[in-house]
Amino acid sequence: MTPPPSDRAEAVLTHAPALTPLLARGAVLSPFRRPDPAAAHPRTRLVLPGLRADPARLTAYERVCGFPDGTGTLPVTYPHVLGFPLAMRLMSARDFPLPLLGLVHTSIGITRRRATPSADAYDLSVQVDGLVPHRRGTEAAVVTELRAGGEVVWESRSTYLARHRTTATPPKDPEETREDAEGLPAVAEWRLAGDLGRRYGAASGDRNPIHLHPLTARLFGFPRAIAHGMWTVARCLATHGTPDAATVRADFRAPVLLPGTVTYAADGGRFALRGGRGRVHLTGEVSPL
Repeated sequence: MTPPPSDRAEAVLTHAPALTPLLARGAVLSPFRRPDPAAAHPRTRLVLPGLRADPARLTAYERVCGFPDGTGTLPVTYPHVLGFPLAMRLMSARDFPLPLLGLVHTSIGITRRRATPSADAYDLSVQVDGLVPHRRGTEAAVVTELRAGGEVVWESRSTYLARHRTTATPPKDPEETREDAEGLPAVAEWRLAGDLGRRYGAASGDRNPIHLHPLTARLFGFPRAIAHGMWTVARCLATHGTPDAATVRADFRAPVLLPGTVTYAADGGRFALRGGRGRVHLTGEVSPL
């Protein structure tokens, strides 16, 4: 990851912020946001030193995502969960220009440099890395880093999309990527229960209303609740397996409606999650470092 700019302020926290007040603040401020790729964004880097994973929450997360529990190592996606409250603090702040309500997680790239023991203490940091135009609106990048002994052992870059009218040029190869995903051989079929969003939300802390109930999801244009994007990639990686030192790239392409049935497909390092009629929900790739 690119080192933080010299003009970036650093705020050291004593504990992870509570999510419910942050989500409420973001909801209240959302109608007043005017998304623009040229808008200013938070320049503060939040740091939470000496963080340890809570064993009970970690076990709940492993079980809802399908990771084996009791391995003594954090699942490759779990540091994202640890950093989520800090990301929400930044994205619900008054100086964040995109509306929190309706914000869509579009991609995540993860680099894990070595195994991350679940009993160890880590220094966690989160920052907004910038805004860029997207074919459907404006996208914000959020960078999360996990350090042990001053060394970055895990890092991620997530992108979040605020949809609005735009003249941005669309990417050149979405159809090629979709066709590649359709060609991957099926490995497993998963039937997803209607309460999956609530169970994952309880384990991860991400209680975005689009994931919880059909009624709240309809307020944002979805016919039913949708699965968390981070659950879909975690479930795929729990099945696929990830080396201790590896990179992961995942792109969230279409929402997964709950309840529903999806097909996990994989070949080599590539994987995908597909729905009916050839719809591709997720594409991804795992590569050893």
